[in-house]
Amino acid sequence: MFSIFDLSLQLNAFPIKKAKSDLDKIVALYPQEKRQFIENQKQAIVEFHLENNPFYQKLAGSKEYKNWEDLPVLNKTNLQSPLESRLSKGFSTKNCYINKTSGSSGTPFIFAKDKYAHALTWASNMYRFGWFGIDFNRSLQARFYGIPLDFIGYKKERFKDFLSKRFRFPIFDLSDAVLEKMLKKFQNTKFEYLNGYTSSIVLFAKFLRKRNLILKDICPTLKVCMVTSEMLFEDDKKLLETQFGIPIVNEYGASELDLIAFENPKNEWQINSETLFVEILDENNKVLPYGEEGRIAITSLFNKAHPFIRYDIGDIGILDERSTLEKPILKQLIGRTNDIAILPSGKKSPGLTFYYVTKSIIEDGGNVKEFIIKQRKIDSFEIEYVSENELDLVQIQKIEETIALYLEPNLHFTFIRKNTLERTARGKLKQFTSFL
Repeated sequence: MFSIFDLSLQLNAFPIKKAKSDLDKIVALYPQEKRQFIENQKQAIVEFHLENNPFYQKLAGSKEYKNWEDLPVLNKTNLQSPLESRLSKGFSTKNCYINKTSGSSGTPFIFAKDKYAHALTWASNMYRFGWFGIDFNRSLQARFYGIPLDFIGYKKERFKDFLSKRFRFPIFDLSDAVLEKMLKKFQNTKFEYLNGYTSSIVLFAKFLRKRNLILKDICPTLKVCMVTSEMLFEDDKKLLETQFGIPIVNEYGASELDLIAFENPKNEWQINSETLFVEILDENNKVLPYGEEGRIAITSLFNKAHPFIRYDIGDIGILDERSTLEKPILKQLIGRTNDIAILPSGKKSPGLTFYYVTKSIIEDGGNVKEFIIKQRKIDSFEIEYVSENELDLVQIQKIEETIALYLEPNLHFTFIRKNTLERTARGKLKQFTSFL
């Protein structure tokens, strides 16, 4: 018998029953069989698009497929053409799942998935959440996400939340008065899990710490918390574990693909090798060995409507040395390729390193709730922050000294105290932005 979530997918012509059954078979494969399945599927999806997708034929320069590493690396710039020109034969905007990326990489675009591929995405989500006893048809979710503010978009999102057993906490205003209301909702609701943007959930945990409260004591039905879309730093993870009293799971996904990596119960950031194939590439598009840092390129193994083959998602990461083809493990997600700080000495540093160094000092006293860093000139940065009290000269000096030690001296900072920080239309907080 279908439950409401499965039924809503089925009614929209997403074959969730078949997708779940097929995924179960892939998961059950022995390692050798899984390796063979991945190689077969890689070949099948490339051959399909070379045969049926004029956009991909043009990109590849030929209909012949010989060697995987000779295939072009697809990037977001390639995808900024009308969607209709990128669809495979037999697919249209009428018979596909259509959506738009969030644009957190700076280059949003519209994409398509065929209905079976989209059903597989949901089957893969359900499978992974199931590791922690979460059932999308029965478990109630406390959702920390943005929401469209126009009337139709708002109502549509609320209806989707109802079908998906989710209660959404809009995150554009996270003042203490709003957090207090959230707390009351947890007292009166049998939530089983939290899911949402890292920065918002961390802010809620800081509020609980200030009040000396553990969320599990307030809402005993809670089992787990999944954070997504923004970096989860180790000290924030400890804070969440302490204040929530439940396991914290780090997820990494992309709307145009699927869940890419999901922390398993052994604390490994396990890559989804059932529906995706992940590579780490150097600047010449050559595959790097496990343990080396490079650009993350992902192949969607089932999407026939639109090619995502060796797709450079715009992130930098490392696959663990213990990885195998059938069970790759993400050792580290370093950040986005467009979030690099370029310094006067010529040194390049991932913007998140910069953010992390500042974070270790700026949050020490618990005064600062949130902050973001903007690079305006090669030697000039703005730090916008939300706090109860303004940063004093001693704190500012300490931040400047630490950055000089970790990065380089003679950088200039402007500190701007704000009531709220700007977020993207979807509610994400961009921790570091370079305007160079």
